[in-house]
Amino acid sequence: MTVVIGTAGHIDHGKTTLLRALTGIDADRLPEEQRRGMTIDVGYAHLALPDGTELDFVDVPGHDRLIGNMLVGAGEIDAAMLVVAADDGPRAQTLEHLELIDALAIGVGVAVVTKADVVEADRAIEVAAAVGGLLAGTSLRGSPVLVVSSADGSGLDALRAALVEVRDRVLERVPSSFGASSGTSRLAIDRSFVVKGRGAVVTGTLRGGPLVRGAPLRLVPGDRTVRARELQVHGATVQTVAAGRVAINLAAVETGELARGLVLTDDPAVGSSDRLLVRLAHRLPDRARARVHLGTASVDGALSRSGRDAIDLLDGSTAAILRLSVPIAVAPGDRFVLRRPSGDDRVVGGIVLDVAPLRGISRRRQTSERVSALAAAIARGSRSAADAARLELHGLAVSADGDVELAADVVERLDEEMLGSLAEAPAQPLPVVRSGAARALRRHVTLNAAAAARASTEAVDRLVAQGRLVRDGGSARLPGSPPSVGIDAATAAAMDRLELALAVPAPPSLAAAARASDCPSSGVRELERARRILLLEPDLAYASATYRSLAERALGLAIAGPLTPATFRDETGTSRRYVMAILEDLDRRGILRRTAAGHIPGPRAGGVDGIGR
Repeated sequence: MTVVIGTAGHIDHGKTTLLRALTGIDADRLPEEQRRGMTIDVGYAHLALPDGTELDFVDVPGHDRLIGNMLVGAGEIDAAMLVVAADDGPRAQTLEHLELIDALAIGVGVAVVTKADVVEADRAIEVAAAVGGLLAGTSLRGSPVLVVSSADGSGLDALRAALVEVRDRVLERVPSSFGASSGTSRLAIDRSFVVKGRGAVVTGTLRGGPLVRGAPLRLVPGDRTVRARELQVHGATVQTVAAGRVAINLAAVETGELARGLVLTDDPAVGSSDRLLVRLAHRLPDRARARVHLGTASVDGALSRSGRDAIDLLDGSTAAILRLSVPIAVAPGDRFVLRRPSGDDRVVGGIVLDVAPLRGISRRRQTSERVSALAAAIARGSRSAADAARLELHGLAVSADGDVELAADVVERLDEEMLGSLAEAPAQPLPVVRSGAARALRRHVTLNAAAAARASTEAVDRLVAQGRLVRDGGSARLPGSPPSVGIDAATAAAMDRLELALAVPAPPSLAAAARASDCPSSGVRELERARRILLLEPDLAYASATYRSLAERALGLAIAGPLTPATFRDETGTSRRYVMAILEDLDRRGILRRTAAGHIPGPRAGGVDGIGR
């Protein structure tokens, strides 16, 4: 792997000239940069060391109007090289760049006083002392301060030796990126372009585990799959690349689909989100607006610190909900910077705690103690501890396969309510027990109908395995209670088959489905009574969980804009017959309201979750 070092400092203080003297590479790659003699965008260079290893450098703009470009580079570096001109001394962007580095918690670096050849020795020493004083109040405290001249080469050997020490300190540190040891790869795109005859190429800093040529990667946001057709490091093609700067020739994607801020990864923890639970280095007011810089992404954001979102952590720090203007690629443990246009604390660093913060009924679980436990686990870099803390915070975790794990207190409450219900009616059909369990579960945590149904089935199985519930064919009862004389096992199985047949966006007619499921009319009536199925028309029925899902989708579309039957038909992949029946039913319930432009949310839109319960 290679260590990536980012420059920082005021405009015209000699960052690019210093890199050229160190590496022989001109990091000003754009003609406009070379014409104007200033870095406009992020540039790159590398240095071969005597031991055969290499260092990567990210050269960033020093102009105050280009701070956003500076953060593109700073968001993906391991260490910093602060550059201050001896004739000018620390200036505005010196201080702001240092503040940004501190906000990103970049704790390894070196400071360089350049242009020593144009001042007296005493002046260079004076500036070096001033720079050391500035570093003392930041994460770079204690870093060496060297005096060099890019023009005559004095001090460059000492700087090269200091950079080797910087490299060694970075490599010795415990990985600061949460989950960095998991073996997954992640690259935030900072450049994308076309190479004739090869297609789309992106560059960035690779994090995490090694990347192998030909490996499939997800492009986030968007979550589409692409392939690393070719890998290059410093212009040479390689089969495998470890952490550091890399160029990737991608297959299965067009250049127009690539942009700075997107992420290539095989890490399942990286997702797309526009709403984050974050920990802040400084307290900011509710509704504070800022530019959010994370990795190579830069978007507008606003903080929520009111009601349950006003979270003061046990260690004295602050948490909040950060809402973004557009979704970005993000994972727990990611560091970011907020830049505010005015006011106190214009630059504030933070850490992402949760990329899918609590919604709905589960927000009652958002306590200082639970959020503090999650923040502490992420600070320790323990993925297992963070998973446990997030389970406790959310009350549940749903795997990619749909398996539902419940927190211990949720399990306890669910069991109490299920057994309490059976105490009042000692023997009940299993579907009724499961349906009641799903309703009870959704009174405590936020989850969709399918997950609630799966969790309720698992809850019944668990209680049976523990001997706290007895299953008799198609019914359930408490131990010691008389067996049910209601629905027999064959009818119960037929009811399950019929419910499953109606659990699709375009179900068959009820009569045809009942015949195919061998479900008698008594079973159909029991399914209706237990609200496991809903009749929209005499021969059109849906499984309740499926219908709730369709209703939620219709309401979501109506919130975004008036919903037409054609739009809903395309969204569900059904036909006009089903769409009109659903929309008319939702109009009757008051969940939607029909207008000339289309259906909009109705006066009872909040009741969509109660359909079929």
